[in-house]
Amino acid sequence: MTAMTVCPPADEGWFKSSFSPSQANCVEVRFDEGLAHVRNTRNRTGPMVAFDRAEWEAFLLGVWNGEFDMPA
Repeated sequence: MTAMTVCPPADEGWFKSSFSPSQANCVEVRFDEGLAHVRNTRNRTGPMVAFDRAEWEAFLLGVWNGEFDMPA
């Protein structure tokens, strides 16, 4: 996996899960130029991480498969 810290050019197009409470800590995602940019909603000017399509799709499949469930 190759993750890089990036600063997308615009502050538009970010969204978070509809399952996330409006005032809770969460992450936001923005898709731009073949990358999935991820940032913390509580620190929108802080660092962001970007993943290419293959990395993002592998992550989503892992989530769907329960591989990233938090231990009890």
